[in-house]
Amino acid sequence: MEYFGYLASILIGTALGLIGGGGSILTVPVLVYLFSVQPVVATAYSLFIVGLTSAVGTVGYFKKGLVNIKTAIVFGIPSVISVFTTRALIVPAIPKEIFTIGSFTLTKDLFLMLLFAIIMIIASYSMIKKDKKSIAEEPQEQKFNYPLIIVEGMLVGIITGLVGAGGGFLIIPALVILSKLPMKEAVGTSLVIIAAKSLIGFFGEGGETATDWQFLFTISAFAIVGIFIGTALSKKIDGEKLKPAFGWFVLVMGIYIITKELILK
Repeated sequence: MEYFGYLASILIGTALGLIGGGGSILTVPVLVYLFSVQPVVATAYSLFIVGLTSAVGTVGYFKKGLVNIKTAIVFGIPSVISVFTTRALIVPAIPKEIFTIGSFTLTKDLFLMLLFAIIMIIASYSMIKKDKKSIAEEPQEQKFNYPLIIVEGMLVGIITGLVGAGGGFLIIPALVILSKLPMKEAVGTSLVIIAAKSLIGFFGEGGETATDWQFLFTISAFAIVGIFIGTALSKKIDGEKLKPAFGWFVLVMGIYIITKELILK
């Protein structure tokens, strides 16, 4: 199963490099089901893997001038504060056994996996649906809708903190709609935001168990290889055309997790 896990780690990076978001949502299932990592630990490990991989992925976008620093700061600050607070205060406060009804007990691990599956299904919808409005590639006059950006940033931060996903499927549309960024610039800026909030969230957490750094760096290395593959493929393949297919895959994975956790156990 570990070999499949390493291959899946490459796929995570490839998706990030090719479609700019959504790949990180596979990290927790890969860690839990292929490497047998406990869900709570997996959400923390996912933050590091996603953060480091995204940070490496930003290099090419910086070189091409496709990162809007001002937008990254405006959107990133509430997101970083939110993910830091979630990992430091909210996740540790969730009891190991949330409630029991008859023979069913909702544990912390089960709650996080079910929440993650729901997030996957929501993310899959955003990837599958076709945008009726064409997204302009030309720069538009930038206007910040600060209240909406703050709310969106906080929401993405909470999701990232709880389930360890980067939230690119939420960030990229928000940057295009709320900050008037062209798609390619939104992808580059999104990676910067994901890198910052994920790594800060990871290092801001106390942690209940010792971190397996060798494992973390190994998985991250495979994901980084994937992001280079994805970036190279993006020059020949239109990532937007592949996004719906990837969305269906994410949808199936989300349904599988719910089925496995509630029925197959």
